[in-house]
Amino acid sequence: MKALVLTAIQRFETQDLPTPHIGPEEVLIATAYSGVCGTDHDLYAGRPGSAPAKPPIVLGHENSGVVAGVGSEVTNVGIGDRVAVDPNIYCGECLYCLTQRPELCDRLSAIGVTRNGGLAERFVAPASVVYALPGSVSLKAAAAIEPISCGVHGVDMLSLRPYQKALVIGDGFMGQLFVQILQAYGVHQVDLAGIFDDKLERNRQQFGVIHTYNTTRESVPEDAYDVIVEAVGLPATQAVAVKAARKGGQVLMFGVGKQEASFAMNAYDIYRKQLTIQGSFINPLTFSDAIALLASGKVDVEPLISHVLGLEQVQEFLDGKISGVSKAVVRIQD
Repeated sequence: MKALVLTAIQRFETQDLPTPHIGPEEVLIATAYSGVCGTDHDLYAGRPGSAPAKPPIVLGHENSGVVAGVGSEVTNVGIGDRVAVDPNIYCGECLYCLTQRPELCDRLSAIGVTRNGGLAERFVAPASVVYALPGSVSLKAAAAIEPISCGVHGVDMLSLRPYQKALVIGDGFMGQLFVQILQAYGVHQVDLAGIFDDKLERNRQQFGVIHTYNTTRESVPEDAYDVIVEAVGLPATQAVAVKAARKGGQVLMFGVGKQEASFAMNAYDIYRKQLTIQGSFINPLTFSDAIALLASGKVDVEPLISHVLGLEQVQEFLDGKISGVSKAVVRIQD
């Protein structure tokens, strides 16, 4: 089978690999689409994602496809089913798994990170992380279920009420997803700050955003929002997020920054305003919610997918040679 293999830092090779063997509780999936995200940029550059990737490895952790084979003990899906795959696999035995925090698992493994993923014609996943798709969800859209599920976990970490005003900082793919997810969870006003006028306008016109701020020429108001989602991962935007929170506010630090990055906070303001500053890591048990959001139409992801790539274009994209990308997915096969 054809596969794109990361053989070294910033080096891919197209290889002909044997079709992987499946065990009794595993599923063989013919990949349809595989999304490419910031984690793949990090893994390509030799930085860790949810876990370090050790070449040679096939990346691709945002995957949809069709079941091509099932192990003898698999009962939740069958051959020919259209599916999406949660890449994260937990040990079920460590302290964090046993105290209902599996995302912090000491022995976390992940498809497309620590084991071969979807940038290949076939890949294998445990049946426990394979989800059948409703007919209303396309395979193209299903490649975004994993990032949607990460957003769902983020909002699950917050206490949301309809009266709240929310601000999303970052008009990248995840920031735009958070606009729709917060709305789906009942927040009555969601505003967006970013740097691209076309994206800000689309979210006003298509997704009901009330106020937008282009931070290249406008300031985000301080002490103004009950909920702030920081979806950039830069110290400057993280500092803005904290300042934007009004009394009793909640700040979700979702954007993934550099490991050595830090920013300054005024400790008295955190005390005085009784702020909650919350991190969010991966997507524990949120795939079903993400699928439901897509199937119901409360999250519409296809307008955000700007590029459909071939395997041969992945390295070009990760090298920054393809511009104007909102979200890229790789079409492996129809």
